[in-house]
Amino acid sequence: MNNLYDSPVEKKYSIINTEKANLQKWYQLMVLGRMLDEKAPNYLKQAIGWSYHAPYAGHDGIQLAIGQIFDREKDHLFPYYRDLLTNLSAGLTAEEIILNGISKADDVNSGGRHMSNHFGKPQWNIHNVSSSTGNHTLHAAGVARAIKYYQSEGVSISSQGESSVSEGYVYEAINGASTEQLPVIFVFQDNGYGISVPKKDQTANRKVANNFIGFKNLRVIHCNGKDVFDSMNAMVEAKKWVIEHQMPCIVQANCIRIHSHSNSDRHDLYRNEAELNYVKEYDPLSKFKRLLLRYERFTESELTAIEEKAKEEVKQAHLFALNSPDPDPKSIHNFVYATAYESVKYPLGLPLEETEGTRKKLIEAINETLKNEFTLNPDTFIWGQDIANKEKGGIFNVSKGLQKAFGKQRVFNGPIAEDFITGTANGMSRYNKKIRIVVEGAEFADYFWPAMEQFVEMTHEYWRTNGQFAPNVTIRLASGGYIGGGLYHSQTIEGSLVCFPGIRIVYPSYADDAAGLLRTSLRSEGPTLFLEPKALYNSPVASAFVPDDFEVPFGKARIRRSGIHMTLITYGNTTHLSILAAERLSKEGFEIEVIDLRSLVPLDKECIVHSVKKTGRVLIVHEDKVFGGFGGELASIISEEAFEFLDAPIRRVGSEFTPVGFNRILEAAILPNENRIYEAALSLMKY
Repeated sequence: MNNLYDSPVEKKYSIINTEKANLQKWYQLMVLGRMLDEKAPNYLKQAIGWSYHAPYAGHDGIQLAIGQIFDREKDHLFPYYRDLLTNLSAGLTAEEIILNGISKADDVNSGGRHMSNHFGKPQWNIHNVSSSTGNHTLHAAGVARAIKYYQSEGVSISSQGESSVSEGYVYEAINGASTEQLPVIFVFQDNGYGISVPKKDQTANRKVANNFIGFKNLRVIHCNGKDVFDSMNAMVEAKKWVIEHQMPCIVQANCIRIHSHSNSDRHDLYRNEAELNYVKEYDPLSKFKRLLLRYERFTESELTAIEEKAKEEVKQAHLFALNSPDPDPKSIHNFVYATAYESVKYPLGLPLEETEGTRKKLIEAINETLKNEFTLNPDTFIWGQDIANKEKGGIFNVSKGLQKAFGKQRVFNGPIAEDFITGTANGMSRYNKKIRIVVEGAEFADYFWPAMEQFVEMTHEYWRTNGQFAPNVTIRLASGGYIGGGLYHSQTIEGSLVCFPGIRIVYPSYADDAAGLLRTSLRSEGPTLFLEPKALYNSPVASAFVPDDFEVPFGKARIRRSGIHMTLITYGNTTHLSILAAERLSKEGFEIEVIDLRSLVPLDKECIVHSVKKTGRVLIVHEDKVFGGFGGELASIISEEAFEFLDAPIRRVGSEFTPVGFNRILEAAILPNENRIYEAALSLMKY
């Protein structure tokens, strides 16, 4: 009998099983996948669903192979939106594919919350991947870091189209994986197009994987993604090599795209008739069927029986899915935020009594809390730029001594790539719920913008997966001005970030609150943005006595000064300026109540409204710009919920609507100060 296996890729590793039972399974999967792929557009035509469909036809060989080498007990798989057959080959049923396609409540990937054609099964480590093409390469690298640290036998597998490799974060992921020598396989399914953009407009190399051949600790394997045997051999060899060497590998699979990019695309507008005929002629499924017949492994009737069985399976899956429940509109608020740690001893985040003792600086409180939590939970990690060089711990030395105490595997430097730092935190946290990660998202908050794509991704993971996954990550950022830092060293960015549901945002003003909020962040599930007013790191005004076990719940403000004539709402650097202004006003007979929010999301609306009802006047002070700042949201809430109690218009004090200048004279003219707060409050009292 002739040998079916005919691969141009390293035949010495031809260890795939070509017994008849295995070939039958492969053909069953390929036929079933193609029937589902071809049926998908009909659901849209009938207004049933599947409004986004990216057909995989032409990628059959590589997608079958990815799924076949995936071990859901050990591996982690990150498929992309065209990976229908990959998911089917990895174990999803036809019912689960259709439930996703028509966005039913029983969709195992997202419960109908994510786009159709985004398949996955988080409980099997087939991860829910977003629509931001290629961004999951960072998550794959992150979970590979955990696989290596915990000495698992598995690998991480990231799958994507070749055009998404143009994204900067893909380069960051591959660079980081090769630097750290992580067990991850990056699969590029190359069909020659990024929607309508031909490959030649994406990269100078005909094979995009060759862009990475200069990377150390990285292997590149090319294969024919249209051919089952070549693809199987390439994926088996890649997995074998990655496990043995604990290094990353790229598999570039040459595919064809038989149909349009998606149901919103018309490929006849940019592909000529000769090309359209060519891709149909080289259909991988037809080729595989011809091989099975030519080499007499199956008869025509045997293959027909397999096809009929698949047809019946699709029919039954269709009927099952149509009769499945739709998502409940009342459920939209479920799984926005993961479970927060609840303090029993400090339910309001206040010291039990006024205890005298050694006052600690804000920077000391954060550093000691990190060390305490790292000791308490051995599955806690921290990384970022410049945070672990001998005795240095970040640009401000916040993490000083951590690496010495807990080792280089738990405390380490990241590259100057904010997306990589944040994205791999998301990925590593997927390995186990007990893991807690702290990242210094950027050396200064102003530099965090390159990580915004991963920040946004992190905010909706819990909701998008229907409560199946929340990244347990605390993002630390040194924020604000008053240090003469100028552009990229003096901005505070919370006004731009509070609009994203799914992430908690805290901004302490004192050492005790910094310790308590950080402890709560590290013990909670889900992501937290921890903004640190860097001008207060070593300032005596922010120092406080810090109980060793102090905890501050999310969403609990703190009244720093009681009063009856006006409510002054603030946080961060301006808390101390506001208190000084309030003390001046007290000498003039006006008692100002100063509320330190501490937590922006969630917000202590109860505290705010209660105070406003008592005082009748409101001044909102923050370091951020007035226009577009968080104070606008606070003013709106008060107007809606306490308008009848107001005796004067709500006023706001913040930065001028300019960038923060470097020269100290310019900085002083731009940022709020005690005198501006005092004058605004006095004017409001006289209204």
